[in-house]
Amino acid sequence: MITRFPGGLATRISGLRLIPFAAEPVPAMIGRIPQVKSAINAMSDPIVLVPARLGSTRLPGKPLADIHGEPMIVHVWRRACEAGIGPVLVAGDAPEIIEAVQKAGGQAVLTRPDHESGSDRIFEALETFDPQGHHDVVVNVQGDLPTIEPYAIQAALLPLADPAVDIATLAVEIVREEERRDPNVVKIVASPISAGRMRALYFSRATVPFGEGPHYHHIGLYAYRRKALNRFVALPPSPLEKREKLEQLRALEAGMRVDVSLVDAVPLGVDTPHDLERARALLAKG
Repeated sequence: MITRFPGGLATRISGLRLIPFAAEPVPAMIGRIPQVKSAINAMSDPIVLVPARLGSTRLPGKPLADIHGEPMIVHVWRRACEAGIGPVLVAGDAPEIIEAVQKAGGQAVLTRPDHESGSDRIFEALETFDPQGHHDVVVNVQGDLPTIEPYAIQAALLPLADPAVDIATLAVEIVREEERRDPNVVKIVASPISAGRMRALYFSRATVPFGEGPHYHHIGLYAYRRKALNRFVALPPSPLEKREKLEQLRALEAGMRVDVSLVDAVPLGVDTPHDLERARALLAKG
């Protein structure tokens, strides 16, 4: 069953709760945690998958990097569980990853080591774990986000309340000028739908769109309808995907609809030893 949210409402991350907001003030705080979880549970039967691979040139063995006595992948798994969306499954490319997750009490599936993307890896794991197709919504949380807020994972799912949406993702408004010009910061060109929600028209490493107005930093966390994921992984790499080196363009070029929830902060992605130290410091404060 698909649950529609009241017109004009959307969600943002604020402190420890998801708060619906609109162009006009909302009379009551209807977005407290139990109600949000109830709405998410009513949508479908979601599952969260976390792809992880040992091969990393800048940070070898990244998923197993120690953060306060536990591997990084276990921290990501715990935060995905705290989102309360559904079962959480780690898709790893090495037995060491599977063992680390299972030792912490989680579920994990060993996948082929030669996948070119996280989307391909989670698809293999999903077909192994749920060949009957019971889970019809799939949330892909990158395995190098140990500080991801559980509420951001929830927010990624919410655009799928609209049955016209195939894929949902996240973005943050850019406030630092250097990020606008940084090709490592992927920007979204999007058309506003309501407060806190947009429809993606393009993704680029360039500073787009031109002219006055906000720019948005894309966060690579996705929620797919299962049929959309099946279609996506079956498609060949598209011309713009290869040019920009952004696989999400494959979906847009194929005519799939991608909607975006706006959140307040970019989670720290761990790619280097310096990032790892930052993650340790942030989690120590928590």
